[in-house]
Amino acid sequence: MRKPLVAVLFALAITGAGVAPAVAAPESAPVAAESKSTIAQAVGSVTDAVAKTVAGQAADAPSIKAVNFAGTVSLSNCSGSVIRFPNSVDTDPALVLTNGHCLETGFPAAGEVIVNRASTRTFGLLNSAGTRVATLRASKIAYGTMTDTDAAVYQLTSTYAAIKNSYGISALTVQDTHPTAGTAITVASGYWKRLYACNVDGFVYRLKEGDWTWKDSVRYTSACQTIGGTSGSPVIDNATGKVVAVNNTGNEDGGRCTDNNPCEVDANGTVTVREGINYAQQTYQFPACFGTGNQLNLNASGCVLPKP
Repeated sequence: MRKPLVAVLFALAITGAGVAPAVAAPESAPVAAESKSTIAQAVGSVTDAVAKTVAGQAADAPSIKAVNFAGTVSLSNCSGSVIRFPNSVDTDPALVLTNGHCLETGFPAAGEVIVNRASTRTFGLLNSAGTRVATLRASKIAYGTMTDTDAAVYQLTSTYAAIKNSYGISALTVQDTHPTAGTAITVASGYWKRLYACNVDGFVYRLKEGDWTWKDSVRYTSACQTIGGTSGSPVIDNATGKVVAVNNTGNEDGGRCTDNNPCEVDANGTVTVREGINYAQQTYQFPACFGTGNQLNLNASGCVLPKP
């Protein structure tokens, strides 16, 4: 889990952001008049060749979706996103994904699973620019746990169609297959209205933090320096625009398996501590557990989420 937000705000207040000084471009040496025409022709040929090569590569490359804040939400203490599953339909009640440790009821105990608990929690819906355009309300906590994963799914009082028609914002789709190492990703924080870009560095057999243990966690490359308040942010595959994980924690001080200092445990029990590295929990398991009408069914075929 991340440090309390009050600590993050204090740290930001006393830490300044470095600004690089402006540097003038060096002056060029004079070019002889008789050489200018030859140089111009050579430069033109090279420019044309590069342009043709880039155009060819662009035609062969997969389409990359620009990641922005549309569909993300801000919570009172965390981030989140409006999500749908591959089989969801527009008339279904919309869902919000965040962390189990972001629940208004507090951290679920190890082994605890919350299902279909009434909730009236509100969420600030953001557009692509990160501007809050609406307040969405939950009808219940459909699912929440910190066992094996750190995730919570709220059901809203609004349908996908109602949100789209009123605010022009579509839900983010949750990928139903395991992500791959090396994937370019963006962590989109609705709380901070900030995007963190990096790659999937790999997967952790077991990630242990305090009383909780999570399975097959996503480890980021070091570029994603997430902070308190980014908990619950969707982790988005840059190539598809789909959610592949939910951001949840990082090792802040180099501690070993303690609160705010998770450790990696491999299949042989070997413990590794990676100070400054951050993690997320995969979400591909969720689509199989939600059926018609986006209703939770933990007994559905293929559903492997922990049960109460």
